[in-house]
Amino acid sequence: MNLQNILSEIEKVDGDALARIEHMSRRSIFQSLLKKTVAGAGAAAFAGVLNQTYAQNSSVADVLNYALTLEYLEAEFYNMSLATPGLIPSAARAYYQQIANHENAHVALLKSALGSAAVPKPTFDFTAGGMFGTVFSSTETNYALAQAFEDTGVRAYKGQATALMSAPAILTVALQIHSVEARHAARIRFLRGQNGWISKSEASGLPAAIYAGEDNVIQGGVNLSVAFPQYPGGNRITEAFDEPLTMSQVLAIAGPFIKSLNR
Repeated sequence: MNLQNILSEIEKVDGDALARIEHMSRRSIFQSLLKKTVAGAGAAAFAGVLNQTYAQNSSVADVLNYALTLEYLEAEFYNMSLATPGLIPSAARAYYQQIANHENAHVALLKSALGSAAVPKPTFDFTAGGMFGTVFSSTETNYALAQAFEDTGVRAYKGQATALMSAPAILTVALQIHSVEARHAARIRFLRGQNGWISKSEASGLPAAIYAGEDNVIQGGVNLSVAFPQYPGGNRITEAFDEPLTMSQVLAIAGPFIKSLNR
């Protein structure tokens, strides 16, 4: 991958945006969007602020900062998990270390591409206000949260692919990260004794929002449950396709884990 190409793509699509948004930096805009979502303002407020500040072809920096926020979260989670004595069994430690290496590399790349427009790392609460209170004392809880982050990350990257079509160099990098996140998700699911793929919208004890829409059996306008009646219940059909999540859906999922936004 060529970092200069990435920077050129960002400059190309953001040149007019800087004039339109006057005194607001790309970083402050994204922080405003994230803050509203974390505070529970919802998709309407999120979309409203976005439409007021950026034209349709000027969203690449927003998408990269969105991805960076998720990568910050994942990298911090794995770094903290590995640093907690006795938490990750020796059989899984090598996997956690490699995933941590990947997530830290993703953070470094996205920060380099965004430069001064990169949002700073938020402060995280991996207990989500107590929902996962044993995240750093119970291996099973830790595995469950790792699955939540990885399965969400896969769908998050997929959901932003069309927003990056105007910047093919960046889209290529995003797809390279997306496929690696899918490998992470499969490995973590195996650690939990699960299949590497998602069946319908089964949440396995995790927040249902992470798997919302995964029970979809219509692809490309074709109802595959009708086309393949030999697969009753649709499990094999839904396992063959991952569904995207919108930015507002993903930030709503991630919101409980974000304690504060740093400026």
